[in-house]
Amino acid sequence: MKSWSAPSLPAVSTTAGADTPFALFDTAAGKPLPIEPAEAAGMYVCGITPYDATHLGHAATYVTFDLAHRVMRDMGMKVTYVQNVTDVDDPLLERAARDGVDWRDLATSEIELFHGDMEALAVLPPQHYIGVVESMGSHAANVTKLVESGAAYASPVPEGEDVADGAADIYLDLAQQPTFGDLSHWSREQMLDVYADRGGDPERPGKRDALDPLLWRAERAGEPAWNGGSVIGRGRPGWHIECTSIALEHLGTGFTLQGGGTDLVFPHHEMSAVQAVALTGQVPFARHYAHQGMVGYEGEKMSKSKGNLVKVSVLRREGVDPMAIRLVMLAQHYRSDWEYTDAMLEAAKERLARWRAATSNDRGDAELVVAAVRRALRNDLDTASALAAVDAWCETAENEAIGSGGQVREAVEALLGVRL
Repeated sequence: MKSWSAPSLPAVSTTAGADTPFALFDTAAGKPLPIEPAEAAGMYVCGITPYDATHLGHAATYVTFDLAHRVMRDMGMKVTYVQNVTDVDDPLLERAARDGVDWRDLATSEIELFHGDMEALAVLPPQHYIGVVESMGSHAANVTKLVESGAAYASPVPEGEDVADGAADIYLDLAQQPTFGDLSHWSREQMLDVYADRGGDPERPGKRDALDPLLWRAERAGEPAWNGGSVIGRGRPGWHIECTSIALEHLGTGFTLQGGGTDLVFPHHEMSAVQAVALTGQVPFARHYAHQGMVGYEGEKMSKSKGNLVKVSVLRREGVDPMAIRLVMLAQHYRSDWEYTDAMLEAAKERLARWRAATSNDRGDAELVVAAVRRALRNDLDTASALAAVDAWCETAENEAIGSGGQVREAVEALLGVRL
């Protein structure tokens, strides 16, 4: 699947602050850990299920990991970035049926809209942008391998469902997986509290354990299905195995960084990791897990199911500069939950105007501000401090004829992703 177009990424001409190590909060460890400098890095960020437009909650995640991507590249690392697209799943099929459109057409249109939002927000694209449908052979092969190894089991489809005779769903047997829980460190009670709301099926009869994740859903009448081979039959993959397969194929085990929203810690990232261990016998799946906080609006988490969305595409159609939208997100710390207000956007518009005016002149101490931005970003993506450093430079730039506004502009565009 084709990704979106890459924004310009200027070289930063000063090395000020480049000796600062990069530390990022690791969810599994519960504390910041260093991202060790290396010649190459692998980053996997979970992508969209394309049944509705990008809202600020989505955008905040992709902007956060865009920053991590930019920091690693600024450190001289060659980053291989992988992102999936869940282009067949229950929410997509349900929305398509509701709207009377083909699920494939809905997915295509929403993916195109997402690409436009990412380009507008100056998010660096992944080198590997992989849809579930196009990688179906890999998912089927991995589920088959898990069944043949004894790590997974077939559970007959419950009576009353319209399926072929003998059809069975495939589940991972978590009782055989000692690393389960190593990422979230959640109790069983905590897991069960959210599992059904986050795509799980704890009440499904025939499972060995309520938390066992679905690997392969046997074909149901009226649903899309693919031939998985003689072991697993016709059907389609469960949500978690999709990311496991795509990450393993393009990054292997032990890649640098797995990212997503905090709502993916469990079950999605937990299950994706434990499935990878079951397939490869190697630990860890990812060396570092980082998660974006939730974005709220009108008193609740912004979500498609609630409909309390502030959509990037709508703001763009209203004439809002995408860089102001990006600045709204950069003003928050990525690990904190926050609630969007119109006042935030107005403040971001004013900040953007100040920055553009200040960098249009060759004034201000570029070395100091670039060093401050670098140090802030490498300190667990402390974007608020980075923005404050640029703000302070803008104030002094009005009265000091030293340094180069051009250097500040190139640093802001390269490191913060804000086009000036």
